[in-house]
Amino acid sequence: MGGQSRVPPTLVLPREGGGNESRMRSLIKIGTRGSQLALYQAELVRAKLKESFPLMRFEFIKIRTKGDMIRHANLGAIGPGIFTREIETALLKKEIDLAVHSAKDLATDLPAGLAIGAILDREDPRDCLVARARKTLKELASGARIGTSSLRRRAQLKRLRPDLEICEMRGNVDTRVKKIEEGNYDGMVLAHAGMRRLGLGNLVGQVFDEEVLLPQAGQGAIAIELCKDDAEIQGLIRVTNHEASCRRILAERSFLRRLQGGCQVPVGVASRIKDGLMTLTGGIFSWDGGREVRQTLSGSILEGEDVGTRLAERLLEMGGEEILDEIRKGVK
Repeated sequence: MGGQSRVPPTLVLPREGGGNESRMRSLIKIGTRGSQLALYQAELVRAKLKESFPLMRFEFIKIRTKGDMIRHANLGAIGPGIFTREIETALLKKEIDLAVHSAKDLATDLPAGLAIGAILDREDPRDCLVARARKTLKELASGARIGTSSLRRRAQLKRLRPDLEICEMRGNVDTRVKKIEEGNYDGMVLAHAGMRRLGLGNLVGQVFDEEVLLPQAGQGAIAIELCKDDAEIQGLIRVTNHEASCRRILAERSFLRRLQGGCQVPVGVASRIKDGLMTLTGGIFSWDGGREVRQTLSGSILEGEDVGTRLAERLLEMGGEEILDEIRKGVK
């Protein structure tokens, strides 16, 4: 990171001068899931690296994860890291040199020996609604079937429209869109960034303001994971890191880590940086949408992770602990 800003402690950055291409390995293996969106994100990373290191070769290693293989189970019952574990295992075994993930899929506690090495410039972190005739949430008929695999989205949607039927929905984006076109669902809520990256923004009927529907920690960001002891890869990927996005993601992950949650608990968080301040808004929601605790907290950009931790603790004191206890009992 440039300037005089302090490097966040949970981000591994290379030593200065580590990007000497002549001393680097000639072939870099990039681990990724095999979905269209995952490959698009991996290509973004490859393109940035190729621009800075034109003589190097890059190979995609497509890896199926548990989340790809289990299509019908509730994500909340499986636990965090279901879209990353197998890729992380390959990284630890040195079968790949770096891994590209959606930042929101990474568990808050990474396997020993691994770290986030860089965060690309973040896309829109908000959620969006895709429905027939590009209807908005307000325009959906009572009892409309809305698909999502996220407890966070389910809980907030029930709070916004308790008359809707919120249904489990898995599969890649094309499969989900087809289910709507065939009439199995009336709509779905998913990350706006994914729709934009796939060139499907024309299908979006509504993009939810963060004040209306709090996003998942890390949503819209692409993370590069690496082995902590691989100084060569650290030197390689420094060119891809976007400082502001990185600080925001680390702060949001700190918030989620303190709540000991991931995609399996209905927790949302949004962040912004302005005038040297990091501002986080977080929320904890009951399963049925009947209760929520929500709060905003600001602090120095240099202490973003501490802001995230303190915000989580404040929400727990406001009643969030009770809500999460009830939800965890239900998930089990």
